[in-house]
Amino acid sequence: MATERETVLVTGSSGFIGRAIVGRLAERFAVVGLDLHPPGELPPSASFERIDLTSDESVREALACVRERHGNRITSVVHLAAYFDLSGEPSPKYQAITLHGTERLLHALQSFEVEQFVFASTMLVHAAGTPGEHIDEDRPLDPKLPYRASKIETERLIHKRRGEIPVVYLRPAGVYNDGCRNAFLARQIARIYERSPKARVYPGDLRTGQSFLHLDDLIDAIVRLIERRATLPPEFPLLLGEPDVMGYGELQREIGRLLHGEAWETWEVPKALAKAGAWVENTVLDEGSLYQALDGRHRRRPLRARHRPRADADRLGTEAQPARDAPQDG
Repeated sequence: MATERETVLVTGSSGFIGRAIVGRLAERFAVVGLDLHPPGELPPSASFERIDLTSDESVREALACVRERHGNRITSVVHLAAYFDLSGEPSPKYQAITLHGTERLLHALQSFEVEQFVFASTMLVHAAGTPGEHIDEDRPLDPKLPYRASKIETERLIHKRRGEIPVVYLRPAGVYNDGCRNAFLARQIARIYERSPKARVYPGDLRTGQSFLHLDDLIDAIVRLIERRATLPPEFPLLLGEPDVMGYGELQREIGRLLHGEAWETWEVPKALAKAGAWVENTVLDEGSLYQALDGRHRRRPLRARHRPRADADRLGTEAQPARDAPQDG
């Protein structure tokens, strides 16, 4: 039986980002969270269906429940579910979950009337620039590491298999909130808090940095994408990030000032030397926990004053720009 509210599906709905998106979208839509594990709680206008993206049967059953309770029309599918490993090492789960899980979901959605499919990719699919250089959606893609390679491959698969479903390739920068909740920032903060030797060296140019994105800004962008879905092109790559980027050295100094009230000095070192030092510390010295800095007494916002995503908020607030190149083979 169809509901009066428009239906939005959110995969990965029980995760940190997924829970926040469900909470916001539930203010206006009938939200169905799809995840392997149930959330702790749901807003009154949201529901949950268990889904295992590695199983054809599980995907069919979950979407059958969606059809029975909400009808055949889906306003938007916000696809967050994917595999991620902080080690940076290859894993078969990238193929099983991110690539083939998306393929399985997209295939099952072909029998619905889907007005929009938002794929959560990453800013990291783009090749890095030089310090101070801004990038946009036209920048070449670079599949050097397994995580970014899985996102690029999945974007290309969606391009081939989407059928008539309009797609947004959402490429956000690293997401954080007021409690940090960003693994890389957390590690950086913790090392400085613990005065770890690793916090004094950096294997590269200290001017190097990358954009971040506050969780609230990401959710605002997703809401606008759903609101303006009828005006967007059939395939719409969208890069989201704060325009004011702090280089690694500047960020180190600011974290040191906030935690210890001192100017934190960081030295550039050759990559080979940094790897050797990391091996000695991890294997010989046995570095302890890196996350003491994130307790309630020492939590700090690590970045400068928040900004809305550069240009994109204005772009989504008016009419959509012409589509940039969709991900192609090769």
